[in-house]
Amino acid sequence: MSSLREVAAIGLQGQVTLPKSIREALGVDCGSKIVFDLSDSHVVVTRADDTSHQDPAIGAFLKLLENDIRNGRHLATLPQALEQALLAAQSESADLSEDIEGHVEL
Repeated sequence: MSSLREVAAIGLQGQVTLPKSIREALGVDCGSKIVFDLSDSHVVVTRADDTSHQDPAIGAFLKLLENDIRNGRHLATLPQALEQALLAAQSESADLSEDIEGHVEL
């Protein structure tokens, strides 16, 4: 890939508009996902893969859970209140692309 250098301003809320030449070079457009990798004081921007991020800890937990279910170990029914709450929430629609409002703690 040839070398490109563009300058963009940061807005009040930390937003940056990628210059057209950069968007075209990355093959991204409105709604596309990009990745920012920070190393020391350098930021590298790349097009995000279509595959979702896989957390190895969650993957290992799900594999353990799958093995337990397959072997009939550590199984129990859900508490009735939780089951009812899950069934009630099932009919609610959610837009997963919406921004989350308020404080989020991970």
